[in-house]
Amino acid sequence: MHRTSKTIFTICALLLCFGLTSFAEEQPAPGWELKNLEGKPVKLSDFKGKVILLNFWATWCPPCRAEIPDLVSLQQQYSPRGLIVLGIAMDQKGAAIVKPFAEKMNINYPLVIGDQKTAEAYGGIEGLPTTFIIDRKGNVVAQQKGAADRESFEAAIKPLL
Repeated sequence: MHRTSKTIFTICALLLCFGLTSFAEEQPAPGWELKNLEGKPVKLSDFKGKVILLNFWATWCPPCRAEIPDLVSLQQQYSPRGLIVLGIAMDQKGAAIVKPFAEKMNINYPLVIGDQKTAEAYGGIEGLPTTFIIDRKGNVVAQQKGAADRESFEAAIKPLL
């Protein structure tokens, strides 16, 4: 493992100890337009009126990989009630690496390829995974630094559905 990879892995692992942080004040979610795995533009505003679980992740991040089955399950169970899980992949090689990974993992939610500008708009992503919960009005209501389990995400989204 390269030194950079070890450092990033350590950061990812350390972030597992942080929990879901709720915000007292409503904070509008920063808008963005990114490309999906087919190269088509996707905007956050395309999901207006939905409860959004916005997950910054990467294929090389072990905690990110561990979270995926729960995100797939949440998307399957709660999409009829208005949830959309959105994955922002921060892989430098983009769709070329993310698309086969998504197929292998049976990811059933939209994925887009992230960039530094989008990460900075969300306060700077210090480690992966980092997840934001966005209510139906488009406000960020909670943030999760590090991986979380299904129950933690469910507790955050259920009251918003």
